[in-house]
Amino acid sequence: HVSLLRDTVTTEAVIKGNQAVFLVVDSGGASAVTRGVNGLIPARADVNSQNTCTLTEWHDLVRRTGFNLYASQGDGRRIMQETTMGVLNRKVDTDIIAQLETGTQDTGTAATMSLSLAMYGLAILGNNSVPMDGNISALITPGAYAYLMQTKEFASVDYVNNKPFESGMTMFRWAGVNWIVHPNLTGKGTNAEKCIMYHKSAIGHACDMTSIATAVGYDEEQDYSFARATAYMGSKLLQNTGVVIINHDGSAFAAQ
Repeated sequence: HVSLLRDTVTTEAVIKGNQAVFLVVDSGGASAVTRGVNGLIPARADVNSQNTCTLTEWHDLVRRTGFNLYASQGDGRRIMQETTMGVLNRKVDTDIIAQLETGTQDTGTAATMSLSLAMYGLAILGNNSVPMDGNISALITPGAYAYLMQTKEFASVDYVNNKPFESGMTMFRWAGVNWIVHPNLTGKGTNAEKCIMYHKSAIGHACDMTSIATAVGYDEEQDYSFARATAYMGSKLLQNTGVVIINHDGSAFAAQ
């Protein structure tokens, strides 16, 4: 019932109307300088980039008749409210994933997950001077996770302290990266899965928190209950150099 990705992206934005603006600031690759011949230190300006995304309204509305609630087990109204929030949180993730997939860097021909493939993605980010500061995340499919579980550098106590076969992790930290096994990545179960590695500063997600609504009500005339969840949100790729698409072949773990 929660988003798996919102904590791994930048959420700080200025919202005006239906527009959210993310600020990206860097030095533009500047190098340190010495004083000029006039004895003054040359000045420069930072590179300020304003990235704008449009917030879109998203809803989920579920209805159940009084008889349906009567004949069902459990607290039907509470269940309806929980499922509507789950639908919105899944939308948060798909919105973020869609923007991450607009990144243009990838690992080339699809291959099965391995230590080499994982380090390939990390090396691409490193070559782009992306900081290895604990804010790099990787979204992988269940198939990619299945291959990692067979990699000694991931599963052996000679290399790691955790015990993945015992804990059955879906979110974990390994090789300085926050790994998330996500069930809704593009191409899952095929030879064209898209796993994604990215830095938190490379992708933004904005949501007007003040407008989130989770209404629950009852219509006496027609004898039905309803639950509605509404949010205004949007995502934006902020820095292409901070995103790598890891092309993965997960077809060996698809249902037959």
